[in-house]
Amino acid sequence: MTIFKFDIEPVAQARPRAARIGNSIRMYDPKKTANFKTDLRMMAQIAARGKHYKLLDGGLDVSINVFRPIPKSWSLKKRTEAASGLILPTTKPDISNYIKSIEDALNGVLWHDDNATVDIHGKKRYAETGYLTVEIKKIEVSNNENILQHLCE
Repeated sequence: MTIFKFDIEPVAQARPRAARIGNSIRMYDPKKTANFKTDLRMMAQIAARGKHYKLLDGGLDVSINVFRPIPKSWSLKKRTEAASGLILPTTKPDISNYIKSIEDALNGVLWHDDNATVDIHGKKRYAETGYLTVEIKKIEVSNNENILQHLCE
């Protein structure tokens, strides 16, 4: 198991934009999303080199924890409750949109492709400053799981 922490405010995957180029249409990420992915990718490359991390083959179990900054407009009481986990970030954007942008940014850096992720876990919480953590485990399939898998087919 390998855990990475990135001190960057998470940005959720936004709807792609479209631009007409001649007779074709080109889809692209909005600037904020594209910048986040580029910055996270660079941070992950540096972190992976520092840990002598090798890309894993096979199925992966990935846990992504997103920590959104507590709104500055909130009262001290509400900020304290949010920091202690008593108030959860139940507003948009969804955790699934955060996961998508993070997975896309880390393709080729922490995993070959996000299609190798067969188990995924996500959390969205508040913190004083925004950051995210990514935990990666290679799934070791036992013979019992192989037998069970064949029986279910």
